[in-house]
Amino acid sequence: MQNDVLLQMTGICKQFPGVRALDGVSLTVRRGTVHALMGENGAGKSTLMKCLFGIYEKDEGTITLEGKEIDFKTSKEALENGVAMVHQELNQALKRTVMENLWLGRYPLKFANYIDEKKMYKDSIALFEKLGVKVDPHRTMSTMPVSQRQMVEIAKAVSYDSKIIVFDEPTSSLTEVEVEHLFRIINMLRDQGCGIIYISHKMEEILRISDDVTIMRDGQWIATEPASELTMDKIIKLMVGRELTNRFPPKTNTPGEVALEVEGLSAQYSHVRDVSFQLRKGEVLGIAGLDGAGRTEVLENIFGIATRSAGTLKLDGKVVQNRNAAESIKNGFALLTEERRATGIFGIRSIRENTVISSLKKYLKGGLWLSNKKMIEDTDWVIKSMRVKTPTQETKIRTLSGGNQQKVILGRWLLTEPEVLLLDEPTRGIDVGAKYEIYQLIIDLANRGKGVIMVSGEMPELLGVCDRILVMSGGRLAGEVDAKTTTQEEIMTLAAKYV
Repeated sequence: MQNDVLLQMTGICKQFPGVRALDGVSLTVRRGTVHALMGENGAGKSTLMKCLFGIYEKDEGTITLEGKEIDFKTSKEALENGVAMVHQELNQALKRTVMENLWLGRYPLKFANYIDEKKMYKDSIALFEKLGVKVDPHRTMSTMPVSQRQMVEIAKAVSYDSKIIVFDEPTSSLTEVEVEHLFRIINMLRDQGCGIIYISHKMEEILRISDDVTIMRDGQWIATEPASELTMDKIIKLMVGRELTNRFPPKTNTPGEVALEVEGLSAQYSHVRDVSFQLRKGEVLGIAGLDGAGRTEVLENIFGIATRSAGTLKLDGKVVQNRNAAESIKNGFALLTEERRATGIFGIRSIRENTVISSLKKYLKGGLWLSNKKMIEDTDWVIKSMRVKTPTQETKIRTLSGGNQQKVILGRWLLTEPEVLLLDEPTRGIDVGAKYEIYQLIIDLANRGKGVIMVSGEMPELLGVCDRILVMSGGRLAGEVDAKTTTQEEIMTLAAKYV
């Protein structure tokens, strides 16, 4: 058994100002296995992996790789010694090509000083063929959807021939087809003797792909068990420390009269065309579809951060232009974007600043200065109502876990008191307990007569929270279904209508 141990982390501790992020955590990964790491947002999963990968310096504890003690000071050192990590938040050079991102920091050279682009292209093609990934190495990263960029990041990690690969929420932006592809890649790596550490909140995936499961809570180790001996209910109880009988709160909202009318919406710089629908007051309207179907683009065009080529928006029967984000906010719209790191948070600013940034006019005192007291009160409301795990309001938001960042952003938009709330993957990378809280907030908003449009790649989520579901296919509206009576099969059939 000891010969099978590839990675051993023992008694790992990590302290940040005002919070003990890790408290004596241990983790053992066996060779040729997938070891899942689970826990609520803020449990310390990503922090533990960052201590392994050289991003954070641990305060206490030891780490051994193949029996040899290691203590990486940089991620470059970790990569060079066989440890790779696919981060939850993509950090890529978006203006550079796929192959430049793949080989960044280790470009093949010819004549000592010149980059050998032919070899770089050839090596990229060989890597993609090995993994069965179809991506043009010359394509610029910014022109690709998030899911394809995620696959490039996964390919990059594999390219290091690593002994340990950490996957941090790898499927949060992947379609079902791409998830299946990723699992084939993971099984291939496992068969080659690689140790996989898999962080995810999706319990169906964990039970399917994992050999062992370690559960953390509040920075501490709770349990490590074979995946074959775990059930979804048992995992939830270990994660949250309590029973969670229902995944979704009861639908207590009742849709009323029409709030928003979208007529003939077409986008100038995407393939979205002639999309028409209505949203009622007190309704949660879902948007389903395959990756690239135009779901996100519909929200961006409604909110004015993408250019419409045609179409009319009416709120309460009155035409609104929504030519930019500021005008949309003024008109009573709010948009929670899919990529919180790139377009959601101001990483170097505090939680308070991130919370109030969209409502600054509310805090003006005498028209000249901001009321600090009122901003503190509202931020305190967001932290308590959203159960944000943070030592203080002054904490920089980038130090929070991804799920806690998402809670702050959602709280920011709730403070604007929108009439129409547009949500693009609102629970991406969020644990099961926090998901329930966000679902409840959405239904509470609907109960107050607000209209909510929610894009999600998780079919059970749409069925569990929404009243109606629009299905996009190839940039067009393929159909509309009642969430109470439809099936996943019906939605998938519509999603493939114009593909």
